[in-house]
Amino acid sequence: MTTIDELLTAGHRTCDRCFAEAEEAVADKDWSRAEDAWKRFLRELDRHITGLEEEQLFPAFEELNGAQGPTRIMRMEHDQMRILAGRIRAALADQDQAAVLGLAETLMLLMQQHNMKEEQILYPLLARSLASAADILVLPR
Repeated sequence: MTTIDELLTAGHRTCDRCFAEAEEAVADKDWSRAEDAWKRFLRELDRHITGLEEEQLFPAFEELNGAQGPTRIMRMEHDQMRILAGRIRAALADQDQAAVLGLAETLMLLMQQHNMKEEQILYPLLARSLASAADILVLPR
């Protein structure tokens, strides 16, 4: 059985792969491939930060530990990622390579810092706090 922290860390890696594919397509000015890859990245990002974290795991954790802890900060960072993703989507629509790559660099730095905090601090906390609830959460296996 996959643990909560293993599942969530694997989600980060999937998002990273999709992001890299989109960034590579933009670097090649292959706009059709870039659009498809960006859509895949956005689906994976939404599945991960909204579907798994914000809708399932964070509320379960907050019910046990309160809402003013680390999940509040992670939600704020998720919002920052969504804002940057929207700006990248607009730059992609304009086929503005420099803007896409510049915004993508900013988003990647934010995601790397965010993921490190989650993987090293939050996910182990979630795993310990929700160990007894893991069977009732709707997590993909």
